[in-house]
Amino acid sequence: MTLTEERPVNLAAARRAMIDSQLRTSGVNEPWVLTAMNSLPREDFVPAALRDTCYIDRALPLGEGRFLAAPLVHGKMLAEAAPAKDDRALVVTSGSDYLAALLAPLVGSMDRIDAAEAALKGVARGKRGTYSLLVIDGAIEQLPANLAAALAEGGRVVTGLAERGVTRLAVGRMIADQVVLQPLADIGMPVLAEFAAAKGWSF
Repeated sequence: MTLTEERPVNLAAARRAMIDSQLRTSGVNEPWVLTAMNSLPREDFVPAALRDTCYIDRALPLGEGRFLAAPLVHGKMLAEAAPAKDDRALVVTSGSDYLAALLAPLVGSMDRIDAAEAALKGVARGKRGTYSLLVIDGAIEQLPANLAAALAEGGRVVTGLAERGVTRLAVGRMIADQVVLQPLADIGMPVLAEFAAAKGWSF
């Protein structure tokens, strides 16, 4: 190695640093969350050019308007989801399957759907009302009725909520065929254009 060559990034060490300096210091201390995120190589879910920077504390652009959210976002979403082995989960992805891969071993069964398809079509009719957990990998302005219809009564939602340029972690529950999202805390996360609210007239 010459003096001008850069040393290769130790990705295992970067993953441990993510756990200690990003997750733990921000209140994500659930052992099962930390184990899941320490066991799954984040670098496997980004283009080769981004592998060396995949553990930094910000979203990474994946191209075509898609992003991989910062590690803290996924840690907090996973903690709020509180997945269980009797859960049937649906994950809405946006350019990366990282969050879906984190969640899959923690639930009884899991399906995934891309954000564009979910916004346009929702879920197949035979799967409506069957999921106990819906996780959306990004911030939305509104939850379309055709996607909310995937939830069984009492089913949980974990997502980001975008309001007036601010993104927040949010949770909700299906009660009497209605989901109301409750913002929890401000956190920077990618906004999913597919779930933008309809713009009304203004004068």
